[in-house]
Amino acid sequence: MHPTSATTPRDPAGAQPPELVSRPQRATDKRPAQPHAPAGPPPGTDPGPTPHPEADTELRPAQPHALAGPGPGGPTPGNGSEPAPRPGAAGRQPARARVRTGPGPAGPAASGARPGGDGLRGRLEAAWVGRAVGCLLGKPVEKLPLEGIRALARATGNWPLGDWFTARGVPPALLAAHPWNRRSAPTSLAENIDGMPEDDDLNYPLLGLLLLQRHGKAFTTADVARLWLDELPAGRTFTAERVAYRNLLLGLEPPATATHHNPFREWIGALIRADVHGWTNPGDPAAAAAQAYRDAALTHTGNGVYAALFVAAATAEAATGRADVHTALRAGLAAVPPRSRLAEAIRFGIRTAADEADFDLVVDRLHARYGHYHWVHAVPNTALIAAALTHADGDFTRSVCRAVSGGWDTDSNGATAGALAGLLAGAPDRIPHRWTAPLKNRLATSVPGFDGIGFDTLAHLTAQEATRS
Repeated sequence: MHPTSATTPRDPAGAQPPELVSRPQRATDKRPAQPHAPAGPPPGTDPGPTPHPEADTELRPAQPHALAGPGPGGPTPGNGSEPAPRPGAAGRQPARARVRTGPGPAGPAASGARPGGDGLRGRLEAAWVGRAVGCLLGKPVEKLPLEGIRALARATGNWPLGDWFTARGVPPALLAAHPWNRRSAPTSLAENIDGMPEDDDLNYPLLGLLLLQRHGKAFTTADVARLWLDELPAGRTFTAERVAYRNLLLGLEPPATATHHNPFREWIGALIRADVHGWTNPGDPAAAAAQAYRDAALTHTGNGVYAALFVAAATAEAATGRADVHTALRAGLAAVPPRSRLAEAIRFGIRTAADEADFDLVVDRLHARYGHYHWVHAVPNTALIAAALTHADGDFTRSVCRAVSGGWDTDSNGATAGALAGLLAGAPDRIPHRWTAPLKNRLATSVPGFDGIGFDTLAHLTAQEATRS
């Protein structure tokens, strides 16, 4: 169902006729104070499974460029309710992707103009593939406790984690104690992977690509909202995104969509939407962070936004093909307010990974320090991503496996680590065959125009947007 114009938001910097906002809503909406702008000190830590929004003492990203967009801004899939596989989706013939026909470069020459020529397109394909691999690796163990993940992998001789999870050889009693994610297991174990199944960790980058095709890099938060209402099925949204979607249907506008009755606004939904902004701004972390900010503002505030800035800026640095993982992480951290809890967590993750050779001990320290947060919150998950990438030192397999083996939001963490590690690999053929072969260059999705698309085609379309001014 497509909403009527009465539910279409405006950009905070734009204008919308008052008749498009319901009179009862204007009269009764008591908008809560934005959690990243408290009058006093931070109210404390996340209480757990049903957290209240938290506050940071610092309102703005460390660099003004990250605020180049309207108004301020979890997640995502985080609650383990990724969409159930649709019968036959993985086996469909690739659909024709929606290729932008507006102004700007198009065609093969556009795909590698800035910087690195055809190398950019290869890096982008590796990033898309890496995102899919990491997501798929984490799907069967999403929502499981750390001890369950370790026990399941050890039962098949796959620890330290180095390959796809499998049910073959796992004792029934162990599976009863730690069952696979019910919706994911039929499509994400070594014995049944057949292409990349649908997941919001891939749906959102597709939407981000569609956003850039329609509106270019100067898109507004209102453009993001309209695109969601037009193209994103409500049933494919979770936590912060679902609340924001509901708020749009109620007639609220950004940034109220992120704050009104939204306890998930510091979870990691904005983080998983940030890769595309880095991919399309290679060598320009400032521009990538600015785009990620305008995207995140629809659904998130505080640390939820900062996590998106971190990933976008780090990804933009990695997309040049000239940076190593540590340089990329430093670029990401530079976009985060230095006194925020997220910055502290990223620094702790990087420092702990650099000091400890055994990654299991790194994970144990992270869980001891941040285990009081909900498992989908931006703070622990971003710390884990930073630690996994640091400890892996640029190696693709170690990057995705460490991110997933650390627990919490396993598929989202694996996806983000895999995308950045893919960029660093530089080309899809530099990712081990055991990871790429089961994907069959095919992605299932409910985002219109993309179901069955290949990662090579996605790389070409993304490279077009990277070269578009």
